[in-house]
Order: sequence, then C-alpha cells, then structure tokens
Amino acid sequence: MNTTIDLSASFKAYDVRGIVGETITVESVRAVGAAFVDVLGLSGETVLVGGDMRPSSPEFSEAFAEGATTRGADVVMLGLISTDELYYASGIYNAAGVTFTASHNPAQYNGMKMSRPGAVPMSSETGLAEVREGAERYLAEGTIPEADRRGSASSRDVLKDYAEYLRSLVDLSGIRPLKVVVDAGNGMAGLTTPAVLGAEYLSALPLDIIPLYFELDGSFPNHPANPLEPENLRDLKQAVVSNGADLGLAFDGDADRCFVIDELGEPLSPSAVTGMVARREIRRAQAAGEVEPVIIHNLITSRAVPELVRAEGARPVRTRVGHSFIKAIMAEEGAVFGGEHSAHYYFREFWNADTGMLAAMHVLAALGEQDQPLSALGKEYEPYFASGEINTRLDDVEAATARVRQEFESDGVTVDEVDGLTFTAADGSWWFNLRASNTEPFLRLNAEAENPETLENLTAAVLEQIRQ
Repeated sequence: MNTTIDLSASFKAYDVRGIVGETITVESVRAVGAAFVDVLGLSGETVLVGGDMRPSSPEFSEAFAEGATTRGADVVMLGLISTDELYYASGIYNAAGVTFTASHNPAQYNGMKMSRPGAVPMSSETGLAEVREGAERYLAEGTIPEADRRGSASSRDVLKDYAEYLRSLVDLSGIRPLKVVVDAGNGMAGLTTPAVLGAEYLSALPLDIIPLYFELDGSFPNHPANPLEPENLRDLKQAVVSNGADLGLAFDGDADRCFVIDELGEPLSPSAVTGMVARREIRRAQAAGEVEPVIIHNLITSRAVPELVRAEGARPVRTRVGHSFIKAIMAEEGAVFGGEHSAHYYFREFWNADTGMLAAMHVLAALGEQDQPLSALGKEYEPYFASGEINTRLDDVEAATARVRQEFESDGVTVDEVDGLTFTAADGSWWFNLRASNTEPFLRLNAEAENPETLENLTAAVLEQIRQ
C-alpha cells in the first residue's frame, strides 16, 4: 500500500521554500524535477537548472536534473546564478527552468523558483499545484519510471551573455563618474555586480564600485540578505557616508530585488525608484513611437507614481500585491515597466520579469545624466509622507477590519475593495490600505499623507481601531 506524501509545507503560492533536510529534501526535489517535466510536457525539451550560493543548492540542482532527465528532458546546468539570470536564460532560449534559492530567507532554508518557457511565471494556479501532486505521487510510489528516451545533461555559463544583454538596455558609458557602494549580503549580487557593472567581462564604466560582502556564502555571516529590514542596511549606510559615495545599492540573496541609499545614507523608497525608472521607460517607449505606454504599480505604491505616469502622457494600471499578478497584467497590457513597493521591478524588455540589476542601472543612469545629488533628485519622486508597512498580529483580522471601516467610511471617503480595503480622503490629503496576510495572522497597514502631522494622526487613529 502506498504511503501518502504531503509536500504542502514547502509549496507556496508562487514558489517552493522549506527547511533543508526537513520540508525540502534531495528525494522530494528529485520527484519535483520529474513532475515538472510531466506537467509542462517537457520530454524532449530543454530544462534550465541553476542555483544560488546556499550549500544545498548544488546537490538539489543535481537531484532535480536527475528527475527531469529520467522523464525525458534535456537538462542544461547553469551553475551559480541569480534569479534574474534564470529569467534571462528562460527568455533568451525560450526554455523552462528552475533556480534553487530561498531569496532572503535564513541559511537553513532553500527552495525553487520555477519558470515556464519565455520566463513566464508559475504559481499554484498555473501549474505549481499540479507539480506538487505529481511529485507526491512519485514519492508515494517510491520510484520514478524512465521515459521512453532518457534526457541528456550539459552545462552552460550565461553570466557574460546576461551582462551584455543588460548593458544593451541601459547605456551607462556616458554618465558622469559615480562612486557606488554595493552590499551583496554574501548573495548572488557578489557574482553579478562585477560582471554587469565592472570590467570583468565588458568594457569599464565610469563607476567606482566599493564592494561590501561580495564573498558568496549561504551562511550569511555578516547580516541576513534581506534589505527590506532597516537593520540589514546599517553597514551600507555607514559605508556610503564614510566613503563619500554618490549612492549605495543593496541586493537580496538571489539578487532579484534592489534597494537604493542616497549619499546622505538615507533610503530612497521603492516607490521613488518606481517613479524614476517609469519616467525613463515611458520616454524611451514614446521616442520609439508608442503613443500611450502603460506602467504597472501595485496598490500600496505611493500615489506619486500614477500621478507622474499620467503627467508623462502614459497610462498607470494598478494591480494587487504579488509578482504573479504583476507579470500577468504586464503581459495582458503590454506594459513597458512595473514596480512594487517591495522593490521588485519588472521590464517588458526582460520578458516581463523582475530584475534588481536592471533597475539599479536605471537609477545609476538617472543620477549620472544630471548634476544633482541623489538626495535632491529623489525628492522629486517622493512628494508625500509614508508610514511604511505596519503589521499587527491579531486573533480576528476580520473584526479589526470591520472596526476600521465603521470608523472611516463616511461621506466623501472612497473605499476600494481590491486586495483588502483602500480608504482615500475626500480632499486627497491621505489614503491608507489594510490587507490581511495570506500566510500569517497579520493585518498590514500602509498609509500616506501630504504632511507628517496628518500621517501621524491618521496612523494612530487606524491603529487604535485595529488594536482594540
């Protein structure tokens, strides 16, 4: 009698993530590789396999490849890659693939980000659930049957080609000289930064790169590779100021997100980065003859983003939070660019996928093409005051949401029910969004206002209702 195997602890909505040796193992990864080929019909097709610097990534990559070739796929091993390198390879070769990474999670974690051919994302609604079910069946049966033709295995290094492609999208050769501190957090940006921004493969740029924690080390000896937490930006801020740098860049573990620090050691909000890149991409598209380029932003991005987009003669489109929604709407709308407040940035010229490095290059270009310091330039993109995300752990999220709605829903206040509730004042002087977490008992508050006093009073009033 077959044993029932449950992989739900590691399969999430958009990827696979678990504790090595517990919720993600060599055996489960091998079964996932086989099921991936079955579900996507990849027998006889190319499957790309790579991984980040975590100690378990090479072993997991080999196990996935074994499962995939058993079911007839021809595997191309990419070795050490960032997540956006996988998207590049998947896009340029029109091949499905996987990279082993747990992004910003601690050292004991690893996981899988999977892609259909052309860097089209997979989620639980678009194949990931079926892959899990197939892997569970193989694990229960204890064997993976050979396909009629066993697939081949080969290797390819795409780092130089990836770097050349990004350089072709943003020309940094003519900008003024900039001193840039880059904190790779011992993650994959330690490999990709020298390739793209340095002279390792390509001609030198007018950039003086000061490296922080470029050594690839999946134990993260210096700080967690999660720049969303302010504490993890402390070393970068200090290095920017002490070196008299023009800016600082921080990447997460798999280098698909990028955070920006100005010359004063202050962060530039991801909404400001979204506005800055959006303006450049709108003007490039218009110069190529596009009448009304589309820019995607999620619902907790600053109101400044859609205002800027409209002022530039483009059309803003708002989506729910989450990369699968953004990528789907990017494709549906033919959008030129999309940005999230979590520092994921998506580009039509990058197969609608997210890449932290390309966003960083746009920031470098925007700064280097004019004479102001980044602190001054950034103010143009941050006219409002934001609370940042405030999370409250609650036993009854619905009751707290109802209390807020009763308190704030009144004449003139608009309430939008896309992805939680978004309240906007009649005079536009403030807005806030309440969203329940999909994975934890949290209620998330994001608020923005025209001045600090209004923001402080608004945030206090909302939290009073939430935390009763």
